[in-house]
Amino acid sequence: MDKQHAHQLLDELGPGQFEAVVRLLEVMTDPATVSIANAPIDDEPVSEEEERAVAASKEWFKHNAGIPFEDVAAELGFTMEQVRGDKERV
Repeated sequence: MDKQHAHQLLDELGPGQFEAVVRLLEVMTDPATVSIANAPIDDEPVSEEEERAVAASKEWFKHNAGIPFEDVAAELGFTMEQVRGDKERV
């Protein structure tokens, strides 16, 4: 498939479809996304200490409500726009 064919296909898309393809292309070409996609699989064994920590966390959540991420960000002085990278960072 060449670029000319890709351009022809893009010209056939409706506005919503075009926006979706543009977003997909942005994700596919984002250096962080590419880096994560190419990263080796984490095959490090889980330690007994880590297993105990996960079990304790799961038990805690059985009896307690979680804290919304937005609340944690606000407590640290960030807005969700900053967390998402929509605004300049502090």
